[in-house]
Amino acid sequence: MIDTKIIDQFVSAVTRALPEGPKGLEKNVRAAMQGVFDRMNLVSREELEVQEAVLARTRARLQELEKRIVELEEKLKKK
Repeated sequence: MIDTKIIDQFVSAVTRALPEGPKGLEKNVRAAMQGVFDRMNLVSREELEVQEAVLARTRARLQELEKRIVELEEKLKKK
């Protein structure tokens, strides 16, 4: 889920850029942007970094296992 601070900053920028509009414009823009971001299935930077770390550990483990398989296959060939 995206940080609501980002949405708040965006809404503030939009409402400052637009001329004085009807009351509730900010609320409507905020709701619309929240809906868009929700449909986009965005994740926070923190969630992304956690998943990157998990992926890095998984890749390292995979490389270890691949090396081990090669070693075991070579042992079998020698027998």
